[in-house]
Formats: sequence, structure tokens, C-alpha cells
Amino acid sequence: MQNIYDNPVFFEGYSRLRERAVNANNLFEIPAMMALLPDLAGKRMLDLGCGTGERCAEYARRGAAKVLGIDISEKMLAVAREKNADPRVEYRRLPMERVGELEGPFDLVVSSLALQYVEDFAGVVAAVYDLLKPGGRFVFSQENPINTCFTTGERWTKDAAGNKLWANISNYSVDGVRESTWFVDGVKKYHRTFSTVINALADAGFFVEKLIEPYPDEAMAREYPDYADLLHKPDFLLVRARKD
Repeated sequence: MQNIYDNPVFFEGYSRLRERAVNANNLFEIPAMMALLPDLAGKRMLDLGCGTGERCAEYARRGAAKVLGIDISEKMLAVAREKNADPRVEYRRLPMERVGELEGPFDLVVSSLALQYVEDFAGVVAAVYDLLKPGGRFVFSQENPINTCFTTGERWTKDAAGNKLWANISNYSVDGVRESTWFVDGVKKYHRTFSTVINALADAGFFVEKLIEPYPDEAMAREYPDYADLLHKPDFLLVRARKD
């Protein structure tokens, strides 16, 4: 169970990144995530990997009756309790791998960009299914498998002027751990193919309702040219699944 967010160097770097108003989360992942959510009025919710709690507080503002946010990082939870406190929100230190210890049922389970850190994805999905009410939904985002697969070589093929022509991939079909440097060395993420992700949901009993891979339209690509390369390689995969 990796707890990279309690590394002080990593936490500082990550915090600086999220403080920027223009970032991929704000432009693409958050709008897509919110678009997948049902009406939250009166809902009992669970947020896996809640981080600093901005989403939990937002769910409460949107009418959720109770939101439980869990995270493995003490640093993240300290910020959540200080800056995103709400009487309808509870924060608890618990790794996602132990979500089955919680008492349900929940109307809705959400997770934002956290599940790529979990080795036993199928186990977490099965536990989430058991925690949901019939008709409840599991809405999550993760790094796109096109991103997580990459292991070697140049990430982009470029022209003579250095412009990105297309993204390169490697070892897409090989599920498993990938290590990278992101603020610190040795950050572990787990690559899973699209079929692994969808089959884990189906095997647990979920009906997959919708998938989103957000990318910029022409106007957004002109306004934010740094993100035009998402037309070649989307950063995120978002899924909404239902327990029948």
C-alpha cells in the first residue's frame, strides 16, 4: 500500500501543481467527473482516495446527505479537515485496499485519480459493489491506460522543429506495476488495459453505463495549446457503472 503523498517532497510538489488554476484536472477531469454524477440530493456517498477533500465538500454543497472520504495520507487528510470541513463530511484514514471494512450501504461511490495506485483493482471493485445499494453507482477516474502502459523509449515522435506528431506506446498489453519519477523517484502506478478495467467491473456484477476520455475541442486547444496533445493521447479515463 503506497503512501507517496506523505513524502514531504512529493506533497509539496503536488500541492504546487494543484494550486495552478490551469491544469489538466481543472480543465478536463473535474468537469467530466461532475458530468457523470447523478443528482446528489440526499445521497450517502463514499470517496475513495479523497485527498484534500475539495470534492467531498463540493458533494455536500450539491446536496449529499453524508460523505465519507477515506485516504491513506495523513498530510492530505490534515488539509481536508482544516480547509474542507463540513458537518455532512467525515474524513477517515484508511487505504482503499481495506474499503471492505466499512459499513454500507452507500448510494454512490466515487474516486478521482486514485485507483491507478492500487495493485488489487478487482478486489477493490468487488468490495465497492458489496457496499452499494441496488441501483447505486460507482463513478471513478483514473489515468488513461494509454498513459500508464508506457515503459521505454521516447514518449513522443516529433518533427524536425520539435512539434509532437503522435504519442508512442509500449507494452500496452502487459498489466502490472510501472515506476516513474514524479517529484520523487520510485512512484508506483499500476497499468491495466481497458479490457482488464471493464472486465473487473463486469465480473463484480456492475453494468457499465458510460465511459469518457476527455480531450480539448478546437477552441480549447487554441486557448490552452499546452493541452492540444491530448488529441493524440488522452490523459484520463472516466467510468460510470451501476449495481443492478
